[in-house]
Amino acid sequence: MRSAMAAYDEPRVAVPTTAPAGGDSSRRGRPRVVAVVPAHDEEAGIAAAVASLHAQSLRPDRIVVVADNCTDRTARLAAEAGAEVIETVANRDKKAGALNQALDLLLPTLDDDDRVLCMDADSTLGPEFIEVALADLHGEVGAVGGNFYGAVNTGWLRRMQCNEYARFARETARKDARAWVVTGTGAVFRVDVLREVVAARGAKRLPGAGYVYDATVLTEDNELTLAIKHLGYRCVSPQGCVVMTDVMPTWGELWRQRLRWKRGAMENLLQYGLTRVTLPYYAQHLLMFFGLAFFALYLGLCAATLARFGGIGLNWVWFLPTAIFMLERAVTVRANGWRNMLLAASLVPEWTYEIFLQACLLRASRDIVRRSARHW
Repeated sequence: MRSAMAAYDEPRVAVPTTAPAGGDSSRRGRPRVVAVVPAHDEEAGIAAAVASLHAQSLRPDRIVVVADNCTDRTARLAAEAGAEVIETVANRDKKAGALNQALDLLLPTLDDDDRVLCMDADSTLGPEFIEVALADLHGEVGAVGGNFYGAVNTGWLRRMQCNEYARFARETARKDARAWVVTGTGAVFRVDVLREVVAARGAKRLPGAGYVYDATVLTEDNELTLAIKHLGYRCVSPQGCVVMTDVMPTWGELWRQRLRWKRGAMENLLQYGLTRVTLPYYAQHLLMFFGLAFFALYLGLCAATLARFGGIGLNWVWFLPTAIFMLERAVTVRANGWRNMLLAASLVPEWTYEIFLQACLLRASRDIVRRSARHW
């Protein structure tokens, strides 16, 4: 494992100012759980993230915050909250590089049947996250991801993101908890599986340079999900694994986030090519492009009708399908409360948000074709 990190200097380890609150030392026969939280200038949320780990019904044995090139009080606040702190050295690979440095130190200290929890510093875990994850993490399951929800449910733009996340979690539950992506907001991995990923990368059976995370991609969590599935393991997101995460407060920040997500996901598929694992992902993207084309055709027909006849007539034949669609939009976000249900049922905000997301998809596709410079 050390040879895989030869490009890095030794990370600095800071001793917490308060004793880290680990799990029960006897562990009652369960695997050890080490929580790893990468954080870059996250002083606003790091204490809450660590507190959510302390509040678990089954508490982790170690909580390690990876302070990555921080210029604020992240490291100090994490230590005061009771976490161990590792400070990265000469990391140029953002979150993936920070996690690789930490895991290079931690994995040699763990047994194959232990577990590693990775979570974002701007997120908090539901109190039963670890307990539920460990109950599912055995046999053919190599990783358990969280179902994430928006932490701030106010304002039109934030509400639309919260509704999107709620629908995604609902869809995961309907698919027997099968996870498309083991999201970095909160995920638990088997140590033996992570070691297998590193070995497969080193042997060139998987993309990447011999680390757990491929630091060359835009969406390292999505790529790691594909890597684990290509090794023959399943990934799941049980309903009890709840994560509350930040949503983007402005259109500009949302645009940059979604452009990275969509471009990264498509580039990950190009990395792996068409395989038994990636086939459903390719099909999903084809459906997305079909939906984009259909929506563009619909808008074009409306514009042509308006130009030709000076208006668009209403036909009562379409009233029932429209009412059913409005009901579906509202019911699928009922977890977010009645205000979000009303917003979803009004349709126009939903269409506006959908047009925005489709614009992100188009731009990401164009950037891939043109091989434009990546930005994160």
